[in-house]
Amino acid sequence: MLTLAGCAGGGTDEAESGNEGGSDVEEKTISFMHLWPEGSSRQHHLIVNDIIAEFEEANPGVTVEPEILGNEQYKDKLKVLSSSNELPDVGMTWAAGFLEPYVNGNMFASLDDVIENDHSDSFVPGTTEAYAIDGTTYGLPLELNITPVMYNMAIFEEYGVEVPETFEELKAAVQTFVDNDVIPITLGNKDSWTGSMWYMYLADRIGGEETLTNAINRSGSFEDPALVEAAAKVQELVDMGAFVKGYNGLANDEAKGYFINEQAAMYLMATWDLPQWTTDENNPQEFRDNVGYFKFPTVDGSGDVNSYVGGPGVGLFVAEDSPVKQEAKDFVSFFVEKWGEQAVTNAGVIPATKVDTEGIELPQMYIDVLNDLNEASNITLYADVQMSPAVAQVHLDMIQALFGGEVTPEEFAARQEEALAAEE
Repeated sequence: MLTLAGCAGGGTDEAESGNEGGSDVEEKTISFMHLWPEGSSRQHHLIVNDIIAEFEEANPGVTVEPEILGNEQYKDKLKVLSSSNELPDVGMTWAAGFLEPYVNGNMFASLDDVIENDHSDSFVPGTTEAYAIDGTTYGLPLELNITPVMYNMAIFEEYGVEVPETFEELKAAVQTFVDNDVIPITLGNKDSWTGSMWYMYLADRIGGEETLTNAINRSGSFEDPALVEAAAKVQELVDMGAFVKGYNGLANDEAKGYFINEQAAMYLMATWDLPQWTTDENNPQEFRDNVGYFKFPTVDGSGDVNSYVGGPGVGLFVAEDSPVKQEAKDFVSFFVEKWGEQAVTNAGVIPATKVDTEGIELPQMYIDVLNDLNEASNITLYADVQMSPAVAQVHLDMIQALFGGEVTPEEFAARQEEALAAEE
């Protein structure tokens, strides 16, 4: 995406040791570009303004100048600024592949020192790792999503189904619903990343938290027996009628309707949908009262139920050549701390930092998810996000084919191994 070798920060360093007030404070300005406009992201916007004001109050002589853009406009401008050596001192970035061209161009500063000095135990495990390249961290995550299995408690109770803790118990639950003409699981696999999450969990439970990631980063292989077996388990569910009819042709929002209308018993989806299950008044209160969630089950006695599929949203970077780099690092450190304190209660966002839920007034599901996050042993970043765009497309195509019965588990693995190997 970028072919530059370096970048100069866009901030200004205004040393005014002899100002009118006679103060010896050195005036410095941090330029900060973010993507939460007041119109479309009002709560996020207000939190950012509060954090900036609090930071400036705690740091006399330092001013933070924000520039605010919508999502796509932000991405476009970041590319333009990087090509003209004018990155902001602090900006927002996404994880994994999005980072790479900026890191390769030496444009983003290492934030390992910020984590070590200020946040050694602040982040949920697996979040900062998504912003690391070759062992160095270039972004501090702000948001986090994990993917539990949502379920309708009333449907489970009506048919005497217990929350499954193992894959065999999950299959037994599916069979009960099939026998009673209830949709066991709704899935909009037209989007493919939705089916990928089912595959990823099975890979995690069978092979452990590193097997899939190692296949992608090339320290392992996609033809690892555990990854082939995970594909076979997907087809076991398909063959017994676990998923809503026509799932490969349904978009995610269409599939979600079956769950909201209480026609499907289960729905695997990330916690960005938490407001829909708790506070969204567009959904009937009776439905919201019936929604619960459970951790993805173990498989054949293997797997850690506290290991999740998920990933962070946006994070903060500091420009490598910023003239106020230390102040910028101080700001991002301050920002992630304050964001973690306010994001859940004020914006309904799960932060990437651990949250003390004692005394917080939130729907119980939020409290439960936050407590689970504090105990998370691992979060594996969504597979397609870990991959290059070309390999990600192969993965998503193969997910469609796997769920559609068009390839064997062995063929599923081999095609992805070929795509990954081709990029080495």
